Amino acid sequence: MSQHQQGDRPRPVPLTIPGLPPANPTYSQATVLGNLVFVSGMLGIDPLTNRLAGDDMRSQTRQALLNIERILKEAGSGLDRVARCNLYLTDYGRLSEANEVYAEFFSTHKPAKTGVGVSELWAGALIEIEVTAAL
Repeated sequence: MSQHQQGDRPRPVPLTIPGLPPANPTYSQATVLGNLVFVSGMLGIDPLTNRLAGDDMRSQTRQALLNIERILKEAGSGLDRVARCNLYLTDYGRLSEANEVYAEFFSTHKPAKTGVGVSELWAGALIEIEVTAAL
């Protein structure tokens, strides 16, 4: 079978969760493939105001994780099923602040995690978080 034929292989199913900050039309908030959920990078945008939840690392980290938690729930998963978490920070020196909040959400379950310093994020955000979870 050529790589262009799909056969019985599963195809990615895009998810859009109403009430969360709208996804850019070029991507989905999450995609389900087989028994995995791939959540796109989430900023700390408050869905009620459609603005960053605050100007500090802790509030943006908390809101990003709350958004991720909601997406995972809608997909039939949860934070306890997260296998991998990637954090992108505009100031890597503030990773300890992000980790304080992160530990509130992942106190006993410890997914694989990567932290990366980046030069800039959309809307002046301080952090963006993406996860991969099992269903």
